[in-house]
Amino acid sequence: MKKFAVILAGNGVYDGAEIHEATLTLYAIQKNGAVYEIFAPDIPQHHVVNHITGKEMNETRNVLVEAARIARGNIKPLINFNARDFDALIFPGGFGVAKNLCSFAFDGADCYVEETTAKAIKDMASLKKPIGALCISPALITRILGNVEVTIGNDAATAAGITQMGGTHISAGHGEVVRDSHRPVFTTPCYMLDATIVQIADGADNIVKAILQELG
Repeated sequence: MKKFAVILAGNGVYDGAEIHEATLTLYAIQKNGAVYEIFAPDIPQHHVVNHITGKEMNETRNVLVEAARIARGNIKPLINFNARDFDALIFPGGFGVAKNLCSFAFDGADCYVEETTAKAIKDMASLKKPIGALCISPALITRILGNVEVTIGNDAATAAGITQMGGTHISAGHGEVVRDSHRPVFTTPCYMLDATIVQIADGADNIVKAILQELG
């Protein structure tokens, strides 16, 4: 069976991993006959957000510890990731991608990328193994790979940031998957569009299927 590494950015759409996208990605991987391991960087979250009020809370949390809630404890620090052990890498979305895994939410095209996250992407790309990215995660991929074709749906401001980082943005709708012309990078919009959970499930399923088809 093909093996995916799934990287999470915490737990919760506003400050971590988007839980619907994360869970439905895991479901899609197993439903389509593959297996997965879950990773997250062992770092502090940028901040903690009250998901009812949207306001920042006066507390600190750890990205790995929070992501472990989604993984039911079965998770590893991203520093332990070895690209040679996996067939594909995939990133669910959520603001944590743009706040914890990189600083795109604050710095746009000038963002930095967290060290172990950057290494995971670079290692998979050097081995020419598929990389998948949902929602805002394509911005992270673009910051590392530069000249790559991706989609975040149709948001003009985010698309402009991708262009500034050297990428090419391709508009896409619900469930659509964009594959880069030159390397196996797959992206789909998910909650970058006004989506239902069924549409998120379709996007996760379609990107996993596209990656598995690439792997043969």
